[in-house]
This record gives sequence, C-alpha cells and structure tokens, in this order.
Amino acid sequence: MNADLTKLSIDTVRLLAADAVQKANSGHPGTPMATAPMGYVLWTKAMNYNAKNPEWANRDRFILSAGHACMLQYAYLYLTGYDVTLDDLKNFRQLHSKTAGHPEYGLLPGIEITTGPLGQGFANGVGMAIAQKYLAARYNKEGFDLFDYNIYAICSDGDLMEGVSAEAASIAGHLKLGNIIYLYDNNHISIEGDTSLAFDEDVAKRFEAYGWHTQSVADGNDINGIAAAIESAKKVTDKPSLILVRTHIAYGAPNAVDTAESHGAPLGKEELALTKKNLGFDPGQSFVVADEVLEFYRKAGSKGAETEKKWNELFVAYKTKYPELAAEYELFSSGKLPEGWKEKLPVFGPDDAMATRQASGKTINAIADFFPLMIGGAADLAPSTNTLIKNASSFEAGNYGGKNFHFGIREHAMGAILNGIAVTKGFTPYGATFLIFSEYMRPPIRLAAIMQLKPIYVYTHDSIGLGEDGTTHQPVEQLASLRSIPNVTVIRPGDANETAQAWRVALEHTGGPVAIVLSRQKLPSLDQSKYSKASNLERGAYILSDAENAQLILIATGSEVSLAVKAQAALKEEGIAAKVVSMPSWELFEKQDAAYKESVFPKTLRKRISIEAGSPMGWHKYTTDEGDVIGISKFGESAPGDVVMKEYGFTVENVVNKAKGLLK
Repeated sequence: MNADLTKLSIDTVRLLAADAVQKANSGHPGTPMATAPMGYVLWTKAMNYNAKNPEWANRDRFILSAGHACMLQYAYLYLTGYDVTLDDLKNFRQLHSKTAGHPEYGLLPGIEITTGPLGQGFANGVGMAIAQKYLAARYNKEGFDLFDYNIYAICSDGDLMEGVSAEAASIAGHLKLGNIIYLYDNNHISIEGDTSLAFDEDVAKRFEAYGWHTQSVADGNDINGIAAAIESAKKVTDKPSLILVRTHIAYGAPNAVDTAESHGAPLGKEELALTKKNLGFDPGQSFVVADEVLEFYRKAGSKGAETEKKWNELFVAYKTKYPELAAEYELFSSGKLPEGWKEKLPVFGPDDAMATRQASGKTINAIADFFPLMIGGAADLAPSTNTLIKNASSFEAGNYGGKNFHFGIREHAMGAILNGIAVTKGFTPYGATFLIFSEYMRPPIRLAAIMQLKPIYVYTHDSIGLGEDGTTHQPVEQLASLRSIPNVTVIRPGDANETAQAWRVALEHTGGPVAIVLSRQKLPSLDQSKYSKASNLERGAYILSDAENAQLILIATGSEVSLAVKAQAALKEEGIAAKVVSMPSWELFEKQDAAYKESVFPKTLRKRISIEAGSPMGWHKYTTDEGDVIGISKFGESAPGDVVMKEYGFTVENVVNKAKGLLK
C-alpha cells in the first residue's frame, strides 16, 4: 500500500471524528484525531476479526477504555464493514442513535463492552483475558487451538490515573495474562491542562513493577513502529503488555493541537476548515470518504471471513473428536442451562440452623459440577463468604483451568473483571465480599446494570447483626442503595432454603446482575412442611404463614423473617391475627401481575409492618400510610450481634408493641 493512501486513510478517520463532533456540537475530537494511526494498525494489521460476524467466538477483542474517543471506534467500525452507516456517524450523540456519546454494549455491533467511566474498560479487559485463558485451558486440545484470541485496548492518561486500573493491572501482572495488549495514548493533556498538573509518574516503570511488558513508541504517527511494538507484544506470552505511544491531541488541527480545549469540545467551524485544508481535504465538504479509502478498509474488514471459515471447519473436526466438550461449549455459549441441576439444590430441615452465607456455600458446591463455566471467588474473603468450590482448583498462572478465583482485596477491580468475564458467552461469573464493601464496586455494578449483564454478587455480613466489627462494617443504607439501581435484582433470603432458591433464580435470571445478600449469624431453617415452600422466592414476596381473619401483615426479609414468625406466634397468644410475608426481592415482586400482588398485599388490609435491619427508605410503598416500618436510620454499634439487634428494636416485644399501636 502506498504512503499517500495510508495517510489519506488515517486522515479520513481524523476528519470523520471532527465532523461528527462539530455536527453534534458536542463530543471529544482531540483523542480520535491523535489515535487514528493506532486504530489504523489495529483494524488493518493487528487484529483478527470478521466485520460481518461481530460475535465470532475466536475474534480478538477491542476495548476503547478511553470511551470519550468513541468516534474513533465508530469510524473504524463503519469503514471496515460492520453494520454501521455513514448516516449513523452523522447522527452522533442524537436521540436513539446507535452512535451514543460513549460506546454502549448492545447498541452497535462491534462494541464489546460499555466504556466511558475511566479505568473501567482497562479492568474489563482483564476479565476478558481471564475468560479466554479459561476457555483455552478447558477446551483447547493438541491440534485444536479453538481459543487463542487477544485483548486489545486503547487507554488514556485518565484511565491510568483511576485506582481501578491499578488494581486490575496488579492482578493481570500476577496472573501473567500475556493475551493483553494495551496501547496507552500518552498525549500529556487532560481537561484542566497538561497532565503534569497531577500526573508525572514514570508509567513504564510502574507497569514493569506490576509485572507487565512495556514498550514505547516515540511518534504516534509512526504506524510501522506501532505495528512492530504490537508484534513484539504478541510474542510475550507470560506478561500483559503496555505500549506507550506519544501522541498529540487534535493532531492535524493547526491551532488546537496539544491544547486542553480540543479534548472535550468541537474544534469550531474556522479551526475545522483550517484542519481540512492542512490535511489536504476540501474545507467546504464534510464526512468525506474517498472510494479508494473505503475499498481499502472494507477489504481489511473482510479478511477475517476466511479465518472464521477455517475456525468453523476446525470446530467441526473438534466435535467429532471431542463431542462431549463441544456439546458442553455449545450449550452454555447459547445461553442455555444444563439438565438436572435444579434437582441437586439442597433442601434443609428445621434442625439445620445456619447462617445464610453457609447455606449459599453448600448450594454452590451442590451444583458447581453442572456449571463448568461458572467461575468466581471473593475479594480475599472466601472463608467468610463461603464461596470456595471445594472440588475445584484455583485459577492462577500455570493453572488457567481453575474455577476458584482470588481477586485479592480489590473490590472495584473485581466488579469490573466480572463484567469482562460476563460479556464472554457461556460464563456465569460471581464475586463475593461483605455487603458494606459493595460500596467499593459501585461503578461496575452500575455498568453491569446498564449492559444487562449477569454477574452474581454474593454479599455477606448483611446487617448490624454482624456485631463486634461495629459501625464501619455494619451496612445500613446499602440495601436501599442497591435497590435504587435499575436492572439490579437484590435478593435477601430469610433462611437456608430461600438461599438455595435464590441461587436458582440468579442462575435462571436474565437482564441484569443479581445480588444475593446473606447473613453472618445463624438463622433458623423454617419447616417446609409447616410454612410455604421457599421456591416461592421466585415471586419476590409470598405469604409465608397465613392467618384467618388477619388484622395486619408482618413483612420481613433476611434474618428478620424468623423474627416475624416469632412475633406472629406472640401476637396470636394475645388474640391478634397476623400473617407473615417473606419479601426477599422487591424487584422480583414488581414483575408479578396485579392479581398476585393483590393476593399478597390486599388493598383492604393496610395495617402492615415491615421489618428489615437496614434503611427504611422505600418501605412505605408496601406498608402504606396506615402501616409502620421497623428499620435503621442511624449507624450501628460495636457489640455482639444479638445485643445490637435488640438495642435497635429487632425483638419480638418491639414488633408486638408496634402491631398493637397500629391496631389501636
């Protein structure tokens, strides 16, 4: 390919980005203009993909961690032949457009994951790399390298400043994930000015200390240098790679180059015209793509079709030689669940008192063998969260087939890594920590909800009932906070049997992450022959214990369900009929039809008390203006759990008194 066509192809991308931002009067032109040569190398030389099948299982993954530069990705997806049109580029940042202001998973073919909040894409890629290593360890056989793809990303100064990238880089280096190749857009500019205002560390040395392989390319327009660095990185199989590329933001714009203003605002009509003239384009024309440029890119985008065809042929041969493994992969990658697993869910008797975290651990181990692509672990809390799969090994360098994952004390990275695993078809990833530390992973929880991915969060030590660790470790507002996030399903089971059913629902669920919230303290296992079956958990709320001519309803979740049952008995002794509703999940209940909701909460019975050791926020919807809420509106105390629970009013006596007060 001649140098003139190369330059024209790269400059076309620069101006598509600048034109789109100018037309939208909103966006970030500078970074796409600077990184266009990196994109050129990735989409025409380095990456293995098929533009006509963005879901091909063995494609290389690309993440634009610097999501504000999304016009770079949109331009290359259009040019190389994905299902993106020039009109889509012209509709950048407009209502219902596929080309949103940051890349959005599921909105546009070729977008592997939603990015924009800086650092997230960097960490998501680590999850994708883990998934690839696990697939290779489980399914690759001699002569059948089914899964050997790489994870590419372009990241920015902002990505590397965010703490989540430090957490993720640390674990990636520890795991020796040589399938990661990240290009760092080292442009020295952030919104406030030169990055030296707040960021002057030696990035290469920092990443070398993490165990990464690093290289530097002095000129961001040196496509041969970038290509050579990527090829060198591919040969380093025992370390993730970071390639530092010195770029100039808004390259090509005579006055805007190397300015902070070009980061997040249109160039302006005059500067855009000067830029086009500077790059040899007609200043009076916009969204120009020369025929020879489009032909070149489309040819590059179609090369992968033949590669995929060969892979498909390889998989057919694999199915003949390894039919069971092939069938297993096809089943899970299609989103289906295996047969027989639900019959293995444990059933607990009335003598099986235990913390719901223990019941969760027993459930995980009862069904783990049915789910070979269910991998997960904890943020250094597996013994406390009971998330270790006992007959499985640990995922680590040298053993990428292990199902037990050790995230270390990195809750934020754990959440983002789970998202990277979850976008890889077939996987059900889970991650565990104490409920209070869900705060450390809020950004990836929100992104999982936006993308409607299905990581499973196991949150234990769910209330002031955890006791002596005190205020800092006792969650109060976390349940209300998680419930406020669209597409997140929160399940707080009331005993061991509800916990087993919570796992069933989580595994069958689609449309967003599931948080299973569990107790530290022992709870009674309610007699399934005396009370309603725990399988009713799937409806979010159900009448656990009915009462003829009920005068009020006691509504409870988690550890407070058994308290409600005891209070019901105490009220009965005083001639007051109350029914108990177990309500482990608001979100599941809200999906039920009106008739079912009326059967649980009749409009004629408005005397209701909710009992939950957490913030009362939101409960009035269910208790009505004639009801009451027993909750917590202040922080906890350091004392034994039962003492703290009593101090905060979670006693039979208090429930009975509240009930009497309502009935008066």
